[in-house]
Amino acid sequence: MRRAAIAWMSGWIFCTWIYFNAKAQHNGWTPLEQTYTLTDVQHSIQPLSHWHPYPNLADTTGLYRIPFSVQQAYIHAAEKLLPVSWNPLPATLFMEFSENGNRSHYEAVSFQRREQLATLVLAELFERKGRFINDIINGIWAICEESFWGVSAHMYLQGNPHELPDVAHPVIDLFAAETAQELAWTYYLLKPALDRVSPLICKRIAYETTRRIFIPYLQHDDWGYLGFRWRAHPQTTERVNNWNPWINSNVLAASWVLADDSIRARVIYKTMQSIDNFAMPYPADGGCDEGPEYWDRAAGALLDELQLLNNASHGKINALHQPLLHQMGRYICKMYIRYPYFMNYGDADAIYHPDPALVYRFGKYTDDSLMMQFAAYLAAQEHFGTSVLPYHFGVLNRALMALSVLYDLANVNPSQPLFRDVWLPDLQIMIARSDSGSVRNFYLAAQAGNNGKSHNHNDVGNFIVYFDGNPVLVDAGAQTYTAATFSNQRYQIWNNQSSYHNLPEINGVMQQAGRQFRATDVQYQPDAEKAAISMDLTHAYPDSAGIITWKRRVVLIRNQAITLQDDYDLRIWKKPLAEHFLTPLQPFIRNRQEVILADTLHHRQFLLHLVSGNLMPYIDTVYISDGDVVQLPSGETIRNGRMYRIWGDHLYRIRWMQADQQTHGEISFRLTLSSAQQSDHP
Repeated sequence: MRRAAIAWMSGWIFCTWIYFNAKAQHNGWTPLEQTYTLTDVQHSIQPLSHWHPYPNLADTTGLYRIPFSVQQAYIHAAEKLLPVSWNPLPATLFMEFSENGNRSHYEAVSFQRREQLATLVLAELFERKGRFINDIINGIWAICEESFWGVSAHMYLQGNPHELPDVAHPVIDLFAAETAQELAWTYYLLKPALDRVSPLICKRIAYETTRRIFIPYLQHDDWGYLGFRWRAHPQTTERVNNWNPWINSNVLAASWVLADDSIRARVIYKTMQSIDNFAMPYPADGGCDEGPEYWDRAAGALLDELQLLNNASHGKINALHQPLLHQMGRYICKMYIRYPYFMNYGDADAIYHPDPALVYRFGKYTDDSLMMQFAAYLAAQEHFGTSVLPYHFGVLNRALMALSVLYDLANVNPSQPLFRDVWLPDLQIMIARSDSGSVRNFYLAAQAGNNGKSHNHNDVGNFIVYFDGNPVLVDAGAQTYTAATFSNQRYQIWNNQSSYHNLPEINGVMQQAGRQFRATDVQYQPDAEKAAISMDLTHAYPDSAGIITWKRRVVLIRNQAITLQDDYDLRIWKKPLAEHFLTPLQPFIRNRQEVILADTLHHRQFLLHLVSGNLMPYIDTVYISDGDVVQLPSGETIRNGRMYRIWGDHLYRIRWMQADQQTHGEISFRLTLSSAQQSDHP
């Protein structure tokens, strides 16, 4: 029996090793666990007394590289907080999520505490007069006394839908891990000043972080985001998303500063093992299936982990040369349309502001000058590095990394990454411009893929169109998160449904969620005159749609037009099919075949022309009301919803409804700049 068990275990280890090697060869990632052992980590770790990644109160060497204007901005921002109010986090605020689905109210107070602490800590580091120490101590103490460092929406990690956190069973979510690194860097930066007031302050930081983070982290392999379930069953378990590197990178930072010698190496090594579970199944094309907005905490957090491992081990643990890492970094350049727009899908937003320092670090560590130039361009657009850095949740980890590269970033010539053609074969995303290096004229992005992505919308076959870098046909993106967003009610939310994308509704049936709902026979064809993607959408819809075949082809004819052709064959006719187009531009029905899209901001019009098919156009106004109504100090009220901030209070949906009962045929459209303006456009 024992021999059989040993033989089985040996076989499992061998098969896992073979599988990992195959994945490494496929996507360009060599597992850290394959390269380094726990013993290697133990020998590589520097004691904190010999590791100085950033200037601190004990060693201010390097402060001169941080612009004086930035240092003064932090001091002035901290002064405005005085006297500092550490707003309470009552149990009733936490329970709002279970009572009415609102998570924003609790998060606003929790995140404010951490942002205030980060501002005060950096102000004290730059001024070094002790002026902010008492308020910093109050902030540390208030955070240490919180029942849970995370947020109410993540209580499911405790195994039951608790209304309140069970303090006897600590769990680690995104923001618990972020809080741990925030307190760790506070400890690192200001320990001498804190100890002069009381040694119990730093002792409390270490105690709470060990109790809430390090011990549970070592005890649990069952939390899905760690990826060990995927490792055990890679063929049947969904791969992990951005939670994995986001949490691991913060746990790593905290452990390097705060963990006791008895567990420090074990925590660090486990983050390396877990990070492998994120990187091993990652698409070889480097594409983030969650969309550009999540790149920051997916690929970006992986870079944080690898950079910290490299720096803190004096290069003994170095995985920054991985080919996959370079592809993951370049992805954000490929998704760029024109500032501030990025190609979006799923829960990602159309307007996105990548962290210039993160983009620069990617370029630096992968030796990619284009990324460094893009970082400089983003920094110039956002005046990044001239004042307080725009980090949320009080992320000292990112702020310190950014401060350390501001000097170098300021000396890079800015440039935009304007690829003419992009194809991501794993995600099945195509992007095409009319001309390389230019935002002028038409831009097209389209996707095939499947409906089983992280942060998924049912959007297989969707496409977006921009002109001169401005939106014409769009993906609405995500609304402010509520309890319904990540529940069984997710696809009752309109913007997650296929019929609120640029997609057909067939026999009254929309696409469904799951990897089995996918595109097939996907082909991408670029050349000098055009760029096209074609696919079969038959399996993106359930059987109730009655589809035999539904083939879609979307084409950019460079400097001329966008064309869409759907060829369909249905088993049965039950309801009129509909073709949908979502736009921020005011549509007007000119006649049965033509709809005008009026871009009043840029004084032009577009013509959406039904070329073939017997359909009638209708216009819907899609109202947007996510988020809360907030009153400004001036008395003016605004809505702070995530989607509202991008599109305002409405979008328009053009529904082209079938006017007959044909079960097979061709439907085609052509989108052009209105002919009256063609001659005036360069």
